[in-house]
Amino acid sequence: MVNGSRPQQVELDEIDKAIIRVLQVDGRVAYSKLGPQVGLSRAAARQRVQRLIDSGAIEVVAVSEPLKMGFDVQAMIGINVDGDLQEVASALAAVEEVVYVVLSAGRYDILIEVLGRDPGELLRILNDVIRRTPGVRSTELFTYLKIEKVTYSWGAV
Repeated sequence: MVNGSRPQQVELDEIDKAIIRVLQVDGRVAYSKLGPQVGLSRAAARQRVQRLIDSGAIEVVAVSEPLKMGFDVQAMIGINVDGDLQEVASALAAVEEVVYVVLSAGRYDILIEVLGRDPGELLRILNDVIRRTPGVRSTELFTYLKIEKVTYSWGAV
């Protein structure tokens, strides 16, 4: 969900879900392999995938591994805001090192995830960028020690 609006739900049948499960394992699978795996011809599989993409139900993208790309420090930052939440969220979303922004209910108004190459870079991002963003009242930093699970497999079971 982006910008607080709920997108129109796409109806998925069992073949659509099977296609999504296969693509979640290998987004580059050839249609000649995908089709038989889900009970379709190559052409029908290509049409189904294109329909899923066109409807916005799926995106086929490369997902990079931050630790293997030199980002040794990852953290979640809880932020409390004075003023317009959406304005602050938009300003934070424009920061290159911020990879995730969500407006939330509860202890924090906004949660963001940031990547840094080392603790000094994380300090610079927090002190010189996040805390200086107009409307940011307070922050709390949660440095990741280890990420136990990351999944992109929702919605196809």
